[in-house]
Amino acid sequence: MGCGSVHRPRAVVRVVDFVYYFPSPGHCKASQHQCARGQRYIQFGRFPMKCRFRLLLGGLVFATMHLAPAFAQSGGMSLPKTVEAGNAFSIQATGSGKAVLYIVGPGQVLKRDVQLGETTFFAAGDLHNAGHYLAVLVGGSSTGNGAFDVVPAKNPANLSFLAKPSRLSVSLHDGISGAVCVFDPYQNLITAPTPVSFQLSGLSTAAQTRTVATRNGCAWTEMDSAAKEGAAQFVARVGSISSTRVIQQVPGDPCGLRMSARPSGQKIELETDPVRDCGGNAVPDGTVVTFTELYDGSQTTVDVPLKRGVARAEMPAYSGARISVATGVVMGNEIRWGKQ
Repeated sequence: MGCGSVHRPRAVVRVVDFVYYFPSPGHCKASQHQCARGQRYIQFGRFPMKCRFRLLLGGLVFATMHLAPAFAQSGGMSLPKTVEAGNAFSIQATGSGKAVLYIVGPGQVLKRDVQLGETTFFAAGDLHNAGHYLAVLVGGSSTGNGAFDVVPAKNPANLSFLAKPSRLSVSLHDGISGAVCVFDPYQNLITAPTPVSFQLSGLSTAAQTRTVATRNGCAWTEMDSAAKEGAAQFVARVGSISSTRVIQQVPGDPCGLRMSARPSGQKIELETDPVRDCGGNAVPDGTVVTFTELYDGSQTTVDVPLKRGVARAEMPAYSGARISVATGVVMGNEIRWGKQ
């Protein structure tokens, strides 16, 4: 007999509604290295962990096959098919005498002493977690069980809004994305299709608006960043409920970089024009500008941060030197100094 079978159980121990079977001494004849290697045994019999898992899995399948039809019928109770989260509801139990009604669901258990033949009322807010619930009636002249569903409330109360990135360059197509999940007052995800309005607006540009219906409780969209730098308000709205995120739109790469040169004693004084991106936005101070001088096979390089939009540097004044300017991957103009 293999380790996955139960053969002539000699003892049965019940622990918190679970039954463990301990096999006879002749059971599980696999060798030590095949069956017990790295596994633990129950105290009252050689029953490896692998065998226990197989037995537990089989028991769960067996229980599900036999109990599922029972929960599909209400017996002596009249149950609602669905209940909206947070709403009041009632259950009618037939028969006579007293009984106990249990309602079990996701994160909630209710117990009520009931009088059979009368209606049992549940107040608003008694059931607020959406999900599948089981109702069991115990005692008296009538017993029964059944099931019903608690669905999310229809009115949205909270939005979970994620917008990214929080900072990006101007003039990027679909550069900004937003995703929203809609919840009812009890934090249940509202899975019914719900229209969500997205709006992205800045100080110097027209607002962009999208309306998207949720799928499985969530909706998402993409927006273009504006042509001008500055903070933009990204708003998601469902009815009277809204959530806002701030997106910082910064200048892009410099465009049309140019410098000028003039003599200053034995030096050349170099200065860039105000550095801007292709949309005319000023590139932020601190951006590094590199000046490079080539003369007689040697190279001199100076890195200078932008200050008030321009970069300045001094380099040796060699006649015939070639001087260039760049920032990042953007190249500017080139100057030949003195005699050619």
